[in-house]
Amino acid sequence: MIRVFVAEDHTIVREGIKQLIGLARDMQVVGEAGNGEQLLETLRHTACEVVLLDISMHGVSGLEAIPRIRALSTPPAILMLSMHDEAQMAARALKAGAAGYATKDSDPALLLTAIRRVAGGGRYIDPALADRMVFEVGLTESRPLHTLLSEREFSVFERLAHGANVNDIAQQLALSSKTISTHKARLMQKLKVHSLAELVKYAMEHRLL
Repeated sequence: MIRVFVAEDHTIVREGIKQLIGLARDMQVVGEAGNGEQLLETLRHTACEVVLLDISMHGVSGLEAIPRIRALSTPPAILMLSMHDEAQMAARALKAGAAGYATKDSDPALLLTAIRRVAGGGRYIDPALADRMVFEVGLTESRPLHTLLSEREFSVFERLAHGANVNDIAQQLALSSKTISTHKARLMQKLKVHSLAELVKYAMEHRLL
């Protein structure tokens, strides 16, 4: 039996995933979380083979949670679940240590296939993304500007795009406001934007919101 932990901050989506997994005879949901902090706390005493992890959770994001999950004494395989069908986002998650990447508009049967594959030690990439990853990732001329951001800058970028201010982000990431302001200035320079409105517009145009 494949034990699955579902980490997704939208209750309706989480319940739908749980119902889908409940239809499979070879897997069961053994835990769930609605934010990153709850996920990391609950995982410490919940044995499972696979964590189905939303990439854009509030607080500790899915990307930030990956290395912390991997640091557990018996880390489960991580299958990212995202609304972003972007090759660069998938590459970022896999580089951080995820075993697979599926999008929320995937066929339900493919999601179950993905869970089985990563539970068995394999890798899974959404079929619609696989070809694009081969041709887009690493081609510097075609890479969007946000791929130039460091992991920390990308975390700050995501939070700014969702409306958080510098002080909020500093508290969430346990860093000083001055440090966050520095990251903000650098990432805006890399993205070639000059205001928060332009930053949000960039995020929307690249389907990062």
